[in-house]
Amino acid sequence: MVRKSGNRGKEKKQSIFTRSVHAGEPRRKYADSITTPIIQTSTFTFADSKHIEDYTKKGKEHFEYGRYGNPTAQIAERKLADLENAEDCVVFTSGMSAITTTILTLVHSGDHIVITDDSYKKTLEFCRSYLKQFGVGCTIVPFGQYDVLDKAIQKNTRFIFSESPTNPYLNIFDLNKLKKIAKKHNVLTVIDSTFATPLNQRPLEFGIDLVLHSCTKYLAGHNDILAGAVLGRTELIEKIRNLHKSMGGLIDPHCCYLLLRGLKTFSLRVKQQNETSLQVAEYLEAHPRIKKVYYPFLKSHPHYDVAKEQMTGGGGVVTFDIKGTIKDAKHLLDNLKLCYIGPSLGGCETLITHPALVSYYDYSRKDRYELGITDTLFRLAVGIEDADDIIHDLERGLKK
Repeated sequence: MVRKSGNRGKEKKQSIFTRSVHAGEPRRKYADSITTPIIQTSTFTFADSKHIEDYTKKGKEHFEYGRYGNPTAQIAERKLADLENAEDCVVFTSGMSAITTTILTLVHSGDHIVITDDSYKKTLEFCRSYLKQFGVGCTIVPFGQYDVLDKAIQKNTRFIFSESPTNPYLNIFDLNKLKKIAKKHNVLTVIDSTFATPLNQRPLEFGIDLVLHSCTKYLAGHNDILAGAVLGRTELIEKIRNLHKSMGGLIDPHCCYLLLRGLKTFSLRVKQQNETSLQVAEYLEAHPRIKKVYYPFLKSHPHYDVAKEQMTGGGGVVTFDIKGTIKDAKHLLDNLKLCYIGPSLGGCETLITHPALVSYYDYSRKDRYELGITDTLFRLAVGIEDADDIIHDLERGLKK
């Protein structure tokens, strides 16, 4: 018996797990390779004068010089765009390169931007300090205060920038509220979605204009490359791509190959990290030595309802504050055997960082506390190890 289909003629959209493996890549590749080859060249040649004219006058796809594009990079861009449901994508040497190039593309002298106060430290520094040199104003607003955000927008405001989830408290921006405010004032919206990944959240589907990723983290997923990406409508991405060609923050072909390798397993890794992180968060929340746990899929998180509404998983980061002093915090770090002490996230290995000692070491204690960076705050970037093993390691540190 043949089962009748109500969607005859329509191609079923594949799962993100399948698209992570196949999207963006040609079915047949050079030398019948199953993996996308590394096109390791700085210069591309033309067959003849007609070939040149086809490229320059008719716009036929071809590569000319490495700074203007590379086949391996282009395939990585196409795969990322498919996963994020974006029209286009451009990749960079790092997440910060993607952020700064995007910002400089969108603003001119005399413009103004709005950014939330718990965005990444270096992003805030760039917007608060360096943009002044170009005559661009910047208003920093408290995260989650939508009335303040609404009032901060001026006639010359070009865009609103935020992260979601944020670092380190994993605050979740209500993307529907953000888009409503932006539409009211006719300004663009930019979201750094590194902590979420396309598996857990796709801001473009909520009407956000541009999405940024530090591909260094979950997308590449192996703690071995630096890469960034910006995704959105073709008209916006093309403007960013043109400045990118002049700025020269070009990602090399081998790095793109490693990014493609990581993307094939990113959905599996992040799914595992979602599940393990929730188990770890629940364990920590019940522990008598813990003061507070921050994880979007814990009911105790202030943005739990928003997170459940617009995310499919809570992500791979758990932030927690222990009872005690900075001496106790150091003892916890010194007695861990499985978790590595390191400042990044998104890889296969579980990393733990103490923001007061690492990211904010050059701040006074008073200034740190004003930002919410206490002496006893930790950020745990969960890897793909077994949840029980991670919990056992944390238990050892907390007992000590």
